[in-house]
Amino acid sequence: MPTRTYYDPLHQSITLNSSIPEEQMVMELIDSSPFQRLRRIKQLGPAYLTFHGAESSRFTHSIGVFHLARRAINHLSKLDSNLKEHKFILYGAALLHDIGHGPLSHTSEEIFKINHETWTAKLIYSSPEITKVLNKYGTDNARKISNLIKARKSTKKIIVSLISSQLDCDRLDYLMRDSYTTGAKYGQLDIDRIISAMTIAPDGDLAIHPKGLMSVEHYLVIRNLMYRSVYNHRLNEVCNWLLEQIIKTARKIGPKNVWADKNMSKWLWNHKDMSLEDFLSNDDVVTGYHIHKWQYSSNDDLSTLCKRFINRNLLKALNISSFSLDMRLEALAKARILSEKYCLEPDISCGLREQVVKSYHPYKYGLRLWDGDKLEALEKVSPLVERLIEPNQSSWLIYPKEIELELKTEVEKLKIKHN
Repeated sequence: MPTRTYYDPLHQSITLNSSIPEEQMVMELIDSSPFQRLRRIKQLGPAYLTFHGAESSRFTHSIGVFHLARRAINHLSKLDSNLKEHKFILYGAALLHDIGHGPLSHTSEEIFKINHETWTAKLIYSSPEITKVLNKYGTDNARKISNLIKARKSTKKIIVSLISSQLDCDRLDYLMRDSYTTGAKYGQLDIDRIISAMTIAPDGDLAIHPKGLMSVEHYLVIRNLMYRSVYNHRLNEVCNWLLEQIIKTARKIGPKNVWADKNMSKWLWNHKDMSLEDFLSNDDVVTGYHIHKWQYSSNDDLSTLCKRFINRNLLKALNISSFSLDMRLEALAKARILSEKYCLEPDISCGLREQVVKSYHPYKYGLRLWDGDKLEALEKVSPLVERLIEPNQSSWLIYPKEIELELKTEVEKLKIKHN
């Protein structure tokens, strides 16, 4: 088959041509078992319990990132024809950038204490299936791509920025895709304008032509809105907290008192010593099966947590972001006392979820405008972007619905006390 087409709801037809060596490489990588595993990992973790359409996978997203990287380098190659020589590295990194995600994507980093970028780099460099394909198309390609992912190292700065920066292909795809699948209306990026505005700064790194300033400002505002309305949504925070408590409780009970198959046992109690095979053995299906089994556990705490998650009998959450740290801790203490009053175990029904998000990091691979004469930091030109540097903190008090009325009364008393 000389060509292969993936029909994508965002990008329409994504066609690969096997007569083009770098695209043949992509086809072989897609067919590898480590990449096929991404079909079994949800892009937005447990967000499907909040947004019923959020069922897309890391597989779909990764192909979208490759597609945008291909569009970007084809555009930038008109400015620097030497970039064409780096397509193997860029395509491999774009396609494989999420191969190290654990079950439920970013949620696994919290609940299993793993780092997906570390595992991505390890798989790219050490997985026989992956390294064989990558190195077939260029000596040492696997090591080069692994270093790009792990340490942002490459002979071309702009290749690194297309994979990891404030305006990389990963962010462009996931903002559009997550907006589409959740039904949010924020992610309507002007992707054509953004790519056409990409240019090369005098130092060889990525820059934006001033004609694309408004489309990039729009993109950064969208990112801010998506974090506030989707990624840090109240119920999404509750679901992530529940999953964290499930794994924490299973670990605490120990391998002698909770059922887990051989592979899950590694993830629970020996995750620092996992082999590549151990890592690849776990996905949403495997973790979901264990949660399903644990709802019948003889341990009441584990059983209760799993039933809550499986049946979507979710806890409540109250926004206390405006509270001082002392007030937040006092509110949590009140929730725990009230839970005990209703014979509910506070350790598995009360908690705090706190996140700090910056929509733009000027000192973390920040963006610059280049008009062919003057190079300027984006935040120096745009007052809007300058405002987005300010951190956005969210703090949610998680509690059982049985105590809702009394807790809100206590929280109001707290406000009066501290004013």
